Amino acid sequence: MTASPSPREGTLSTEASPAPIAGATTALLVVLFGSFMDLLDATIVTVAAPAIARDLGAGDAQIQWTIAAYALALGAGLITGGRLGDQYGRKRLFLVGLAGFMATSALCALAADPGTLIGMRAGQGLTAGIMVPQVFGIIRASFAPGERAKAFGAYGAVQGLASVAGPLLGGVLVDADLFGLGWRTIFWVNVPVSILALVIGAKALPESRSALTARLDLPGALLAATGILLLLLPLIQTEVWGWTWGSYALLAAGIVVLAIFLAYERRLTGRGAEPVFDPALLRIRAFTVGLSASALFFGGLGPYFLTLSVYLQNGTGRTAWETGLVILPYALGSIITSGLGVALATKAGRKLLVAGSLTIAASQLVLWSVVKDGDDPGYWPLALTLFIGGLGLGLAAPILVSVVLAGVPGRNAGAAGGVLSTVNQIGGAAGIAVLGTVFFTSVTGSAVGGAPAPPDYGHALGIVLIVSAALYLITALVMLALPQAAAEHTG
Repeated sequence: MTASPSPREGTLSTEASPAPIAGATTALLVVLFGSFMDLLDATIVTVAAPAIARDLGAGDAQIQWTIAAYALALGAGLITGGRLGDQYGRKRLFLVGLAGFMATSALCALAADPGTLIGMRAGQGLTAGIMVPQVFGIIRASFAPGERAKAFGAYGAVQGLASVAGPLLGGVLVDADLFGLGWRTIFWVNVPVSILALVIGAKALPESRSALTARLDLPGALLAATGILLLLLPLIQTEVWGWTWGSYALLAAGIVVLAIFLAYERRLTGRGAEPVFDPALLRIRAFTVGLSASALFFGGLGPYFLTLSVYLQNGTGRTAWETGLVILPYALGSIITSGLGVALATKAGRKLLVAGSLTIAASQLVLWSVVKDGDDPGYWPLALTLFIGGLGLGLAAPILVSVVLAGVPGRNAGAAGGVLSTVNQIGGAAGIAVLGTVFFTSVTGSAVGGAPAPPDYGHALGIVLIVSAALYLITALVMLALPQAAAEHTG
């Protein structure tokens, strides 16, 4: 249940605001459909993960990659997606991204082996990274300034709806086994929705682009994605490969590539070009602290729901639908507090972030006490602890980016927001790599005589919860160095 990235605008647009179009509401519905599918696909797979593993014979590392590949590719796409929309038109790039998302969803549904599914999930993430950054620009082109707040509010509501729908819809589709397709329906469902959105969007969406265009920094984007992939690969593959000299070589190569990336970006900046990441942003203390806080915060969410879903199905014998019902209170809790968090962000943003992180940590410690013995604790103890965690998520997640950007000069806000959105995805992928590996290694390590028993999953989840709670305590400490309140001009 990772939060959807804030759509990146890239370079702040300097074109005059166009007159609102007659079909503004229709245009809004189209882009909201795209945003909904993006966040839905980030959450729906976690509930279906055990079914995917059984059907395709996927190993633990392959299941981690199925989820992490989407987040990692989405982050890579966000680096350049906003800039492409600025140059070639946001409507055009939104429709291209949506068509690609539809095609890769169908290919995910047709996957015959884990490797193909992982590759197509990466394709899904990349096309979503092209589609999602266009949303804010299209809304601005569709609505008069006085009407935009309602449109952006609808965007936030759709994010909340997707967080609720993901676990439930995933459970329903897997258990319903429509046409004997099982888990594959979680991807097929994107196809008819995308076709409808494409047909309507081609007629209803307005075109807009930035009057200021810069040459696309494709080498920088490729260097960043390569360096991050080299770092994550040995972490996720630990259970399969172990820690060999090759693993350390990949880590070292990742660090070297990222160093080359920073040097290359610095060189571009010195020539007056516009890189995907301006290293000068790292000299802004609030921004560097914000990057750390954001990576830590979102790094705990992805592995939390993956390991919880595996525990609920393999450790307690719940179906996918029953697993969705257990996770539902987390989404409901986040919806309840998200409105409060947004309303108070410009007055007490930092306090809300710290309170949210501490609440999540407390909920995970309570959940640890519930599952550590390996027995099924029943629905209500699980649901209540998850509800508490959701309250914490709602306080912090919706306002984290805006609080960080309060410490960034306005001229750098667009670029900094894009980098933060990317880091959110990278943090989620890295969390899945590290904590997912801890979980699956613990499950197999504690198994006696071959296949893991249900109590082994409870024991493994308990370890993840302790580590994750400590992570959120550290996150709260880091957040103390953030600006006191959110910026009023962001969003």
